Amino acid sequence: MAEWVVGPIMEKIINACSDYLKDQFRWQTGMKEEFERLRQNHPKIKAVVFAANQAQISDQNRGLNEWIWELRDALDEVNDVLDELEYIQLEQQLSKNTLIKNKKLRKVRSMMKSMKKRLVKIVKRALKRDPNLKRLEKAMQKLDKVSADVTTFLYLLESAKQEQKEQEVDFYRARETGSLPTTNYLIGRGKDKESVVQWLRNPSNKPRTSRYRNISLLSIVGHGGMGKTTLLQHVYEDEMTKEFFDLKMWVCVSNNFDVKKVIADMLESLDNKKPDLDSLEALQGRLKNEVKSRRFLLVLDDVWEEEKERDKSKWGNVLAPLAYGGFGSKILVTTRTDSIALMFEEVILEKTEPLRLKGLEDKECLELLNTHAFAVDYLDDQRKLKLKLITAEIVKKLSGSPLAAKVIGGILNSNLDEGHWRRVLNSGLEIIRLGQNDIMPVLRLSYVYLPQHLKICFTLCSIFPQDYEFDRDALVRQWIALGFIQPSHIQGEILEDIGGRYFDVLVKRNFFDKFKDYYYKMHDLMHELAQSLSIHECLRVEDGTKLPSPIPKTLRHLSVQAENPDIIKKIVQFKYLHSLFLFYEPSNQDICALSEIFKLRSLRLLNIESPEDLKIIPEEIGNLIHLRYLEIDCYNLTMLPRSVSNLYHLQYIIYDGPEKGADFLPSDINNLSNLRYVKLPENCISSICGIRKLKFLQKVKIFDLRDASGYRIGELENMDDLCKLGINCLENVKDAEEACSAKLCAKRRLIDLTLGWENTDSRNIDLFENVLDNLEPPNCLRNLKMDSYMGARSAIWMNNVNLISNLEKINLTNCSNWETLPPFGQLPFLKSLTLWNMPKVKRLQSKYNGNDKYRTFPLLEVLNIHELEALEDWFEAGVAAEDGCLFPCLIQLSINSCPKLKELPSLPSKLKSLQIRYTGWKTLNFCSISNSIPLETLEVLHCPNITSLPLADEIARLAALRDLRISSPNLRSLGNYPEVETSNNCHLMLSYLSISDPLVLLMEPLRSIASLKRLYIMYNDELVSFPNEAEQWFLNVSSSLCELEFYQLKSLESLPSSLESLSSLQKLSITKCPNLISRGSYREEETSNNCHPMLSYLGISDPSVLLMEPLRSITSLKELRIEHNNEVVSFPNEAEQWFLNVRSSLSELRFSSLKSLESLPSFLESLSSLQILSIYDVPMLRELPNLPPSLKSLTLWDVPMLRELPNLPSSLERLAIWGELHRELKERYREDGGSDRHKIAHIPEIYIST
Repeated sequence: MAEWVVGPIMEKIINACSDYLKDQFRWQTGMKEEFERLRQNHPKIKAVVFAANQAQISDQNRGLNEWIWELRDALDEVNDVLDELEYIQLEQQLSKNTLIKNKKLRKVRSMMKSMKKRLVKIVKRALKRDPNLKRLEKAMQKLDKVSADVTTFLYLLESAKQEQKEQEVDFYRARETGSLPTTNYLIGRGKDKESVVQWLRNPSNKPRTSRYRNISLLSIVGHGGMGKTTLLQHVYEDEMTKEFFDLKMWVCVSNNFDVKKVIADMLESLDNKKPDLDSLEALQGRLKNEVKSRRFLLVLDDVWEEEKERDKSKWGNVLAPLAYGGFGSKILVTTRTDSIALMFEEVILEKTEPLRLKGLEDKECLELLNTHAFAVDYLDDQRKLKLKLITAEIVKKLSGSPLAAKVIGGILNSNLDEGHWRRVLNSGLEIIRLGQNDIMPVLRLSYVYLPQHLKICFTLCSIFPQDYEFDRDALVRQWIALGFIQPSHIQGEILEDIGGRYFDVLVKRNFFDKFKDYYYKMHDLMHELAQSLSIHECLRVEDGTKLPSPIPKTLRHLSVQAENPDIIKKIVQFKYLHSLFLFYEPSNQDICALSEIFKLRSLRLLNIESPEDLKIIPEEIGNLIHLRYLEIDCYNLTMLPRSVSNLYHLQYIIYDGPEKGADFLPSDINNLSNLRYVKLPENCISSICGIRKLKFLQKVKIFDLRDASGYRIGELENMDDLCKLGINCLENVKDAEEACSAKLCAKRRLIDLTLGWENTDSRNIDLFENVLDNLEPPNCLRNLKMDSYMGARSAIWMNNVNLISNLEKINLTNCSNWETLPPFGQLPFLKSLTLWNMPKVKRLQSKYNGNDKYRTFPLLEVLNIHELEALEDWFEAGVAAEDGCLFPCLIQLSINSCPKLKELPSLPSKLKSLQIRYTGWKTLNFCSISNSIPLETLEVLHCPNITSLPLADEIARLAALRDLRISSPNLRSLGNYPEVETSNNCHLMLSYLSISDPLVLLMEPLRSIASLKRLYIMYNDELVSFPNEAEQWFLNVSSSLCELEFYQLKSLESLPSSLESLSSLQKLSITKCPNLISRGSYREEETSNNCHPMLSYLGISDPSVLLMEPLRSITSLKELRIEHNNEVVSFPNEAEQWFLNVRSSLSELRFSSLKSLESLPSFLESLSSLQILSIYDVPMLRELPNLPPSLKSLTLWDVPMLRELPNLPSSLERLAIWGELHRELKERYREDGGSDRHKIAHIPEIYIST
């Protein structure tokens, strides 16, 4: 069974019952004995359960296992009753508050009568006649009976301790490693070995003053079974190490780390005999003498973490004598956890990036699998070839694990019969379990060494499918809802902070791998481990038609895909279920089956995911009074059930859908005073009246203020847990005093603040300024965004750098009266600054003096300045312009519509992306102090003052430039080459080039380009044809150019004649070039078969372009788009032959933004390979032709004249009809009774907007 923490649950129950005992007279006389026995048995129960967990003896002792589950059931029942009592208290408090409010408002008597029943309940409880007493007594009696049986198992404590010690010794012996590799080959880790050997050879070039300055340390980190030890065995035996090091030591540390033993093992490794020394002092002295002034290599294999600070101290004792080693000494560590690598960094005071071993690539893993599968074989070539086809499939299930490849290879080699190998292949996810006696113990060791509270967090993850992308914050919320997170004693720390720390530890210990920016994945083997550990309490059912059998009654967490309503009815039998992930596909007939789910009264977590036809959720959800977490993923849900507002324990509501009406939320949603986080459409949050009651909320993305009770800024006064807040409609704040009532400065967790105004009446400038002065945020703020502030000056607090010193990101938009900016350049941590539409700002006005130099924006990485028409200069007069002092860390600079702005004296030395549009710059001043310019993207558009760009001048330093976009009307030159002759190494190595004038191609350094992937020529109303010299340019890049686009060239009459010679061209787009057709510029010469373009994608505006060479001769094409044409009414007859030429290859066809098109070509039916047809924004289209039998997807969007569909092919898998549609079309095919709905009933996925 998975580990279970009994202590916190029992402590909670004992404390709650103790409070209840004082309050309830009957308990004082009737339940005192049971309660005292429970208190006395508590430590015994903790000891037995802990021993069972540590030694895993419950799996072998059936009676103990059954007793633990009985105990869990009894504790859960008591916990539920106490939770319900808390619920009743919340309900009473709410009734009391409502009564007081009603009195104050002098409501009529009828309303007072409606409160009478609730008041009677309150009075009864006040008289100590609690109707829940009997339930609590019954639950406590059951718990008392079960807990009394703990004495039966006390004898196991001593044997469990002994068994645990024996297990540790046996496991250490089984895992002990030596320095000799077991094989001569190292498959899949050649590059890693090369990297380690190179590190060993290179002395550290970082100056260090610590006592370990002669030593460098590298940690090899990876999951169990990733080959860390094998890698270092091959490194250790490499000839280089024998020649380079005076001494070599190999120590297997493993799970019984002892300082004296590790030092003794080092000495034994040197002398081949155990030292006859006992004291730490003697051992350290001996080791010091052995290594003194000698270059050594030490391998510490399989290091584990126990307790960080204690480990640091112990490892400090181990490494202290090694500090006397010679310069260039190296230590290699293998471990499963990043935290060990970090701990060693702190001990030797050197930061080194660990080498992380990931899974092998399939090719390498297959080689390793085959090596073991065919280790001993007497097979002929034909049989071996057949079996190798099977291993090629098996390897896909091993997740790149070297250990799994070795073990499964051994299983295959044990029986070379093809049938046996196919049975292994067809075992699916069970394939790992075939070798579980060898694989799982290795993985399980990582789990055994987890703290108890992390074990339950880890095993819950088995409820998610393999390759699931975990969101850290979402998973933490689920842990909190299920009670897995224990409160902290650190002041100001909330449960989410603690849960985040739990998650980070699991990441450091490699239970999760970073996947994307915000997501993590669990390695397949780790997921398999979680499943094997939680088999009695977690279950995931992916067959939507039936439940597996048998299912343990001990089930606590269930994920089920339910297509059959009978499945839902069966789920109700699991009365102790705490979390349910339901993927439900209801029909109109079985929507009520959902009500059955709401009989699972013990649920803490409910996640409902359903396709778009689920519009309502039954009100019976209000029965789930223990619910903490509710997530609903139903796009067309019309409203949350009104009864949700009665779920007073609810902490999290997540509905990530489109904007909804004002009635989507219950009007009394503010009853949910325990809410910590909500994810709802933005307009829903602003509809909550009296949001002040939700004082534990952590994020309010947008709160629209109104001049009405319940919607004023004072609602935010006591919401001190907010970390993200957006306040809009600030013009509704009447005065500075009201602004103060928000008490933003007191919100010590606030890191993200958005302030917005909508009514921008410039007559209230003083009010704008006074309000902003009194919205001072706390100093911890990191992100600040302001929109439509109409004040002429900065807020007082913005001019005090100390008050905003932690800001990392600032975004100011549409602040049209603002004249002088705050001293943002002095902010020490600012990384991103965006200024947009601030027409009165004349300069950034930011500098500060340090080290006798003016330095500005010391950490700024991203700067966006758009639509600052009055901006003239960067800084006030007198600022030094030395290279490296202005924006020393800037990576991305974007300037748009700043016509008066002067160029920077020197471009920042770390700049990677520069975009300037509509600015007054005259040139680019590249930094003079660096040998290379890191610029990767350069965009210069519509800058009339620029006549020359110094690209040729700086060609030798522009090696990083890959993306170049130039469109400036007066550009005459791209600079001059230096007088020294340029070599091939000095050519620009562009991937993407965008220009408006082809003459730019003839300017150096573009003229000499020999390789380019993407070329865009666009926005030129004067270009008629391409100059002859440009034809040769196209030939120069013919072998590399993959993508070519001509866009909005209104006067262009002919395409380059060399187009047909572009042998690598795959994508071609010719749109909004109307004169190509009107002048009829067809090429007459014959094109040979070798010159036909081999396109995969073609985009055009007018179908007549298809009749021009070289497009006329195309015989193969995968995707065609015809779009952006307001003139074409129908397709020319001549186009039919063209479509027939590509019918065997064309798989995707799209018609888009064709305002006058009335009909599609009838020959569409002949396109035998067409699978995807999309029609967007074709308002005059009246009918569709018959469609090809190969079609799989049909999308129609904004086709208001289309009334009906043709007979759709049986191959169709998806039909989507969106946007503006004819009423008759929607009526014909609507789900509930459309006259032609039966004609599309065969399509699995149907989406029709209502």
